[in-house]
Amino acid sequence: MSQSIIGIAGNMIHDAGETLYHLPVSYIPQGYIEAVQKAGGIPLVLPIGQPEFAKTYIQQIDKLILAGGQDIHPKYYGQAESEDSRYLICRDQFELALIEEALRQGKPIFAVCRGMQLLNVYFGGSLYQDIEDLTPVNHMQNPIPREEPSHDLLMENSSFLYPIYGKKAKVNSFHHQAVKTVGQSLTVTAQCSDGIVEAIENKKQRILGVQWHPDFAYSQQEKEQAVFEYVVNQL
Repeated sequence: MSQSIIGIAGNMIHDAGETLYHLPVSYIPQGYIEAVQKAGGIPLVLPIGQPEFAKTYIQQIDKLILAGGQDIHPKYYGQAESEDSRYLICRDQFELALIEEALRQGKPIFAVCRGMQLLNVYFGGSLYQDIEDLTPVNHMQNPIPREEPSHDLLMENSSFLYPIYGKKAKVNSFHHQAVKTVGQSLTVTAQCSDGIVEAIENKKQRILGVQWHPDFAYSQQEKEQAVFEYVVNQL
């Protein structure tokens, strides 16, 4: 059986520092690469480009992963900029085009953290730009190590991931924004104990978004690697 090609949408930094001569660099966190490989898939990084490249990129892959990173520009969900946020509009534009094309071509989508939020925005949903004052739960768990679970995960039995996590589990957390209004055609399938949305899905279109970071914990937590096993082999 041939291995699935898993396209992972890349990120970019404009200045990689003195060691790399302050060059702009395209990248993806290594956790996505290794977890996909461990699950039997072949990762293919899709660097940020013009939206019109999306069709060709999606034609080359079997499934799409959208990773974490910068805040999504609030113009995409009808709000004003926040002084405390950082944006990369070219990434927003490119990844929205990737979503559009993946849906058109019938390719499954797995989205993590920012990626889940972008999926929600694509489907007409909105975001809380800062959840710090909305909940007593710490959703930005530093200095707790990234691979350690830090808060509850309450999951619906209809979720793709219910066989992995069951009704109640714990996951890590590294976000200050969250889903507010849920996008059309999406279903909330997991929440934190404080009500913050932790997973959204569309079974018909094979869409799965999670707010936590399995890519941070796949090597330490069996359940987090099991997420990648599911994405690569079943989604």
